[in-house]
Amino acid sequence: MSTDTPGTSDRPSIDISLLVVRVVAGVIFAAHGAQKVFGAFGGPGLAGMAEMLGPVGYLVSIGEFFGGLGLVAGFLTRFSAASNIVIMIGAIVMVHGQHGFFLSDSGFEYNLALIGLLLPTVLAGPGKFAIGRSLPLPKSARTGRPILVLE
Repeated sequence: MSTDTPGTSDRPSIDISLLVVRVVAGVIFAAHGAQKVFGAFGGPGLAGMAEMLGPVGYLVSIGEFFGGLGLVAGFLTRFSAASNIVIMIGAIVMVHGQHGFFLSDSGFEYNLALIGLLLPTVLAGPGKFAIGRSLPLPKSARTGRPILVLE
């Protein structure tokens, strides 16, 4: 008979999976954010984004770039993932939804895939391999873990 409590024997796999999901999503968002903030990789830069989207362009650009970095590092991961989900929903509503589903027609397929990639982080947190776990953040009295939004 196993002495493991339910769910503990596979915890290392879960933590590694959450790390992979975080890093992949973070790199994608940081790269796209770098296009929007700095004009890197042929992107429009912050001025170009503001010209296209108005003041929302600043929020989208900064959210993607710093949210991506937060995901990679494991700092404010739930907040970063949730923020980028909101940005992707906005992209679907404002741009891609009118073109249908498929990416080949400028549809929302890619945005939906990114939302799916971000959801495990929102739901399960960053996992064990996150910088936020080693910082002296306020902890929940009930669980002993960092407060949800700070995790």
